[in-house]
Amino acid sequence: MPIISEFYGIKIMMFWNDHYPPHFHAEYGENKILVDIESATVLKGIFPSKQLKLVLAWCEIHKDELMTNWENGKGNNQFIRINPLI
Repeated sequence: MPIISEFYGIKIMMFWNDHYPPHFHAEYGENKILVDIESATVLKGIFPSKQLKLVLAWCEIHKDELMTNWENGKGNNQFIRINPLI
């Protein structure tokens, strides 16, 4: 699964031709979540509170880029890297 961003030990990834709704995967250590892009909400999984807040804030900031990547993935096109939180 391609990593599209990394920050503070968190990896953000997307699959090509993944199921709806538009979402991304995030990992922090052994913790994994699926995040709905449009609503910036967790669809599945558990994250530590601090890291969850970072991921959801990042999602809100980069929503347009995430949706571009989602569309790229549906067409089996290359994902773009998205800037991390700094």
